[in-house]
Amino acid sequence: RVTLLELIMAKVSEKNPATSEEMNVFMRHADFLAGCFQEKCEAVLKLTSATDAEDEEALVTIRLLDVLCEMTSNSEQLEHLQALPSLLETAIDTLRLTHLAGKQAVNIFTTTHTMTGQEEISHPAVGFKSHLIRLIGNLCYKNKKNQDKV
Repeated sequence: RVTLLELIMAKVSEKNPATSEEMNVFMRHADFLAGCFQEKCEAVLKLTSATDAEDEEALVTIRLLDVLCEMTSNSEQLEHLQALPSLLETAIDTLRLTHLAGKQAVNIFTTTHTMTGQEEISHPAVGFKSHLIRLIGNLCYKNKKNQDKV
């Protein structure tokens, strides 16, 4: 699943303009990916315990967030994703939960808290909070309704 999401990410982030047929496919996939993210977003919180450091669901969720961030960076897909009813609320709730989880245990979600001496720990969840903030910002871009929710 992670490899498939990486392929989708590569296709979405291409600089070539997408055809209308490809755009329709992206829209359908965007709905599906947003739904998957909403269902699985709390799996990332399991990564705070050392025993679940390689949880597959969490890794899939992290890649889902990356793809959604990239999709919301594209103006043609942005409006469609902005209209999804609960994607923004899920992103905000997940940001709150990751913030709290980072305060209660070792904060694996930001790079400043994963430094040990001179070495940086390469954890898959590093940057998760910043990607959530990026998604929230993209969903609020030029959208008064979403801005008011935040």
